[in-house]
Amino acid sequence: MLPDPDINPEFYDGVPTKRLLAWVTDVLIISVLTALAVPLTAFTGLFFLPFLFIVISFAYRIITLTRGSATWGMRLFALELRQADDRPFDLPTAFFHTLGYSISWSIPLIQIASAVLMCTTDRRQGVSDLVLGSVALNRRG
Repeated sequence: MLPDPDINPEFYDGVPTKRLLAWVTDVLIISVLTALAVPLTAFTGLFFLPFLFIVISFAYRIITLTRGSATWGMRLFALELRQADDRPFDLPTAFFHTLGYSISWSIPLIQIASAVLMCTTDRRQGVSDLVLGSVALNRRG
């Protein structure tokens, strides 16, 4: 069972700000990974750089969410994502959360709604979180 925000508000304190800082960190990491990948494509990656960035971002998020229920940016800011039954993310959940994240960035209205929801809902859930029943929490102990 996920922590109740009324009984254990410490699990949700500062989560929107930490998610934003984690996102900035992740974008920087993905940018570095993309820059490192370009020479591996014999520099042809420069011709499809936005697509390369999206592919690396998608893979980075799925791998890190599956292996630790948090991206490296989230880990830096002591956040973790949990499923509705309070289990860490598995591969299907990481895939669908990443897919939802990607769709929300491709449709600005959904991304704006997600940001508003993260700031206003009791569990600080974005659109993808609400659909999957997942939640971002301050890491336990």
